[in-house]
Amino acid sequence: MPFDTVFLDLKSNKPIGMPTETVYGLAANALSNEAVSRIYELKKRPIFNPLIIHVTDISQAEKYVIFTDDAKKLADVFWPGPLTFVLNKKKNCPISDLASAGLETLAIRSPNHNLAQKILKSIDFPLAAPSANISESISPTKAEHVSSAFPNLTILDGGPCTQGLESTILDLSGKTPSILRPGTITSEKISNILGKDINKVQNKSKTIKSPGQLKRHYAPSIPVRLNAIDIKKGEILLSFGHHNIKTENELNLSVKGNLREAAANLFSYLRQLDSGLHKSIAVMPIPKTGLGIAINDRLTRASF
Repeated sequence: MPFDTVFLDLKSNKPIGMPTETVYGLAANALSNEAVSRIYELKKRPIFNPLIIHVTDISQAEKYVIFTDDAKKLADVFWPGPLTFVLNKKKNCPISDLASAGLETLAIRSPNHNLAQKILKSIDFPLAAPSANISESISPTKAEHVSSAFPNLTILDGGPCTQGLESTILDLSGKTPSILRPGTITSEKISNILGKDINKVQNKSKTIKSPGQLKRHYAPSIPVRLNAIDIKKGEILLSFGHHNIKTENELNLSVKGNLREAAANLFSYLRQLDSGLHKSIAVMPIPKTGLGIAINDRLTRASF
């Protein structure tokens, strides 16, 4: 898709499909209520569920949020990259209130993808960009996943996403850093940079402060059974590593048991298994350490 068409749509307050290193985003002008409302309408997303704002770098982020010392330390290491901060808005922040669901905080990150950065550096506004899928369905990691959900959308094809798992979301708006959504930037990596402990996944609050906190999310259209050690009639297997489950109907997230490979394959494989040919998906146990914490988080939300 020519860049001229992408920029014309963005400047006309129309959403586009944009590649990032995590998943494809449904991106639109974050300063425009009209543009942001179109995102919610297209995704069929609840308006109480805030969006992530995408910027080029720290200097642009500081126009909209109070960038704390902890945020600066982490951004120096992980930006651009798959780490989203929830920070307090600056006074008179021009970001659409729809994008932040009326909260006094904002979820913000800098994507590590050359095409996403090219777009952001060529416009004079940040982009609200949730995953480019219908709300609660499987996140898109290829351009064709986006076009299947939004056939009339302008989509910039950046190839398959290298991470394949949404960004880690870290709440830095209070006294103690808290993980709101696990991702490839683990709590251990964050704690090592900050030199202090952080709260791990906190989803007990009734207030949704960031994307990915809904109980049901990233879900196929058929049931998902977790921690399967066998396969039942009508099921298809999502396996991990070497195993002794006898079936011809499976996709293996990583034959070698590599968690990074498994994360990159997760959404694409769930989408393939959700073909209408089987009654449900049986998922083998995934180690609950390191990147496995984020993978299990997505699978748990997919199983409700």
